[in-house]
Amino acid sequence: MKILRKIITEFLLGIIVAILKEGGGKFMEWFVLYVKARHEFVTNGELRKKGIETFLPSVKKWRQWKDRKKLIDFPLFPGYLFVHRSPNPEELIKVLKTRGAVTFISAEPGHPTSVPLEEIHSLRLLVESGKELDIYPHLKEGTWVRVKRGMLKGAEGILKMKEDQYMFLVNIRLLGRSIGVRIYADDIEST
Repeated sequence: MKILRKIITEFLLGIIVAILKEGGGKFMEWFVLYVKARHEFVTNGELRKKGIETFLPSVKKWRQWKDRKKLIDFPLFPGYLFVHRSPNPEELIKVLKTRGAVTFISAEPGHPTSVPLEEIHSLRLLVESGKELDIYPHLKEGTWVRVKRGMLKGAEGILKMKEDQYMFLVNIRLLGRSIGVRIYADDIEST
């Protein structure tokens, strides 16, 4: 029984490795591709025509015009899409030669940084859940932030959490007092 289990395990592992490998024996990885402004869907379509696997997380939002209201797809991360490729240079250059593609996001210049498969999987689950999603910039409690839209646009203050909600605080140091208001995370940015 143990021998049969070992044979089946090795066989399945071989199939998984074969699925994940691409020419040259390198594993496929997910990369973040930066694209021209408002070219996310165009570039995504062009890459798919080339047979390249992509993931463009998007959300549907209502848009109001003077004469009509329409449900429109918006990229969850404007200016970015995910590309599943082998990390060899020929494969990455093929992607960069696509209409609208600008560059890969890199921690080290010239070497695109891959995104962990777990993060892509979790992101897909969130998008496919159909629930309303909010984008949260990389925010930490206690950091200085700036309001980027609404009546408070341009105001700077400190980010705090209160009862599982973000609070935007403006400090008057001389008085030793702060005044705060609840705020949505997508309305603020790091300073």
